[in-house]
Amino acid sequence: MHIVMEIDVTKTRQLPGRQRVRKALLFISLLLFPVTLYYFSPALILQGAAEGVVNASLIVFGLMFVGSLFVGRLWCGWACPAGALQEFASPINNRRVSRRINWIKWAIWIPWAGLIVALAVSAGGYHTVDPLYQLEGGVTMTIPLDGEGPPWFMIYYTIIALFAGLAIIVGRRAGCHTICWMAPFMIIGRRIRNLVKWPSLRLAAEPTACNNCMTCTRNCPMSLDVNGMVQSANMENDECILCGNCVDGCPKSAIGFSFSSGR
Repeated sequence: MHIVMEIDVTKTRQLPGRQRVRKALLFISLLLFPVTLYYFSPALILQGAAEGVVNASLIVFGLMFVGSLFVGRLWCGWACPAGALQEFASPINNRRVSRRINWIKWAIWIPWAGLIVALAVSAGGYHTVDPLYQLEGGVTMTIPLDGEGPPWFMIYYTIIALFAGLAIIVGRRAGCHTICWMAPFMIIGRRIRNLVKWPSLRLAAEPTACNNCMTCTRNCPMSLDVNGMVQSANMENDECILCGNCVDGCPKSAIGFSFSSGR
């Protein structure tokens, strides 16, 4: 009896070069997360605001906003450790998520941002810049000499559990759609960019080149209807992270990166 085995070459084919670089950067970012966690802390921004202190987390979030004015949500697709964790969990659950859950992150972010403003005002405004506020040596997981300080290990594993759990239970990058406290900064910056229409990194499409194979939609880690975006010749979407999966996977090269005003 002969047994014939068929190998799905689409599953064994090596990633395109750009995607290998992107995945490598995400992997490095995830490895460094125990060290860099402090720099993404929403809780320390609140505590710093209550004392009128600008800490590194606030500076980083400000830089994300400024960066989004020119490169959109590139950070999310290429360097975010939480994004990396979710993408690497996709083999467990690669289900597309509904855009109807996108409101959740705003329901979290708006009160949080409002509280930052209220605390800063009650403190008489920001009057001190201390990038290493409550952090010894600039490394998150170090143990303070006095034995006091935030419980970083507990915070780290809680964040890992939240983002990985959502990705495993709900689907593709579910945490980006629901609990991410960084995404709204970049979405707002992106909307300002679109309003002003200055040159910036974005996707561009040629609808006449598209053969409706739907590869772009199937491959989108943010569960976007990329094919529909191509057909309308409007590639702008708040949830697009400029990962380039649609660009590198399109057999007809109907999608590409562009640094333009989008007019």
